Amino acid sequence: MQDFHQLNVWKKAHDLVLRVYKASNELPSAENFGLVLNLRRSATFIARSIAEGAGRDSDLEFAVELKKARAAAHDLEYNLLLCRDLGLLRSELHDELNDDVLEVRKMISGLVKRTTESVATR
Repeated sequence: MQDFHQLNVWKKAHDLVLRVYKASNELPSAENFGLVLNLRRSATFIARSIAEGAGRDSDLEFAVELKKARAAAHDLEYNLLLCRDLGLLRSELHDELNDDVLEVRKMISGLVKRTTESVATR
């Protein structure tokens, strides 16, 4: 068990949540229960899963939560793409947010690898 506040990946994921919330405010109010909800849910799930995993009792349980976070990052990536392609999100903003998603996902993958390797070597 560890303090999720100390994890760089959680810090990046939390920052991404804040940016997604701000960006989703620009979407039409007709999307409040559609794409806005999906964007926010996906982004929040990433940071929440990392935090939850850090509170688990074993590295294996932590890795499971990290894999859920990584899957949510894929979901967020698609939702951002959909917003851009529907003309609801400016291309520049999409690109910035997408780069952040990819960075968080890479960080999660690296942590999954380290965590599962530590389990395998025991």
